[in-house]
Amino acid sequence: MDSRRKFIGSVATGLAGSLAPSSVLGANERIRLGIIGPGDRGMEITREAIACPDTEFVAFADVYTRRLELAKQLVPNAKTYLDHRYLLDDKSIDAVLIATPQHLHCEHFVAALDAGKHVYQEKTMAFTVEHARRMRAAYQKASKRVVQIGHQHVSSGQMTDAIAMAGSGKLGKITMVESHMFRNTPHGKPQWSRPVYPDMTPENILWNSFLGEAPRREFDANRYVNWRFFWDYSGGNVYENMCHQLAFWYKPLNLQIPKAVTMTGGVYLWKDGREVPDTMDVSMEHPEEILFTWASGFGNNQLGSSEHVLGTDGAILKSQQIRYVPQKVNRPQEQEALGQSRTQPHAHMQNFLDCIRSGGEPNCPFDLGFRVSIACRMAVESYRRGRTVHWDPAKEDIV
Repeated sequence: MDSRRKFIGSVATGLAGSLAPSSVLGANERIRLGIIGPGDRGMEITREAIACPDTEFVAFADVYTRRLELAKQLVPNAKTYLDHRYLLDDKSIDAVLIATPQHLHCEHFVAALDAGKHVYQEKTMAFTVEHARRMRAAYQKASKRVVQIGHQHVSSGQMTDAIAMAGSGKLGKITMVESHMFRNTPHGKPQWSRPVYPDMTPENILWNSFLGEAPRREFDANRYVNWRFFWDYSGGNVYENMCHQLAFWYKPLNLQIPKAVTMTGGVYLWKDGREVPDTMDVSMEHPEEILFTWASGFGNNQLGSSEHVLGTDGAILKSQQIRYVPQKVNRPQEQEALGQSRTQPHAHMQNFLDCIRSGGEPNCPFDLGFRVSIACRMAVESYRRGRTVHWDPAKEDIV
């Protein structure tokens, strides 16, 4: 335990080096990266960044000492901090990845942009409408910084095919996007449930930093490690998976924030203290006169995950593959077409890094993340209020 105390002392008080700010990067210049939140997903995107050419990972920040110790095993020479502000003080860091719990996204995103960093922000971008507004203000102020939102499927070969199919004129009038996402796990192994380790104590976790702006509570290791279960920190599977399926189709169809959203469901399966539902149905009415529906559950994986874009002249069907299927009633001579575009390795992260060098717009820009965030928040608010909610574009608020 004494070694833990020394570890906390060293990372909590160590100030970053005061190197000169980086200039505009050349095409092959090395990009120096840090991450706030190197948990399971955070380490996945860390490895993706390391695998991209001309990158150097130099710093990790997390409120839990174990996470920093594991990160040092991957990058032994990297600096580690319990306080993300020390990482952001390092002017030699060009870009920051953010993979913290959803309720902390706004805090870390705004601080990273204010510190002059390019930002890769994991999904769902914003936790609340108010957070989304604050993040937008920071983004607009940092106009020369690249922001990529972590909806990685928009950098896939399927997206290339979806854009071509949606723009082909062969769909006719689109009136509906039907989507779903179903999973199952063995009996006794609830979806998302993580073990509470003996070292998850107030000595090794900066609890107040984890809480951020969330309601004050006494230390609770289960709430820390299983934050996805609780409304204070999570939007449930809406924020984990519906967001990806929305982002994928919001891009080629250019869908705006829904006019109205209705979400129903409940905790029907896993009675383990979670607040977020394990079975749910969402209906989103869009101003383009398109109804986007999404159903999800954790008790059966037969239907898997897919989306169907339904138009009067044809449909796009997406699951493991993507294909166009004509409506013979209106296009009797049209043939099916199967998507053929490949996804390049680490495509979304590489796109982020390429845009830092080129100054171009990333595949998942801020505005796309903003619209998806609001749609997801509307679903959560509908479920929690027990009624349909609407978007007031003048007030920019959910009513």
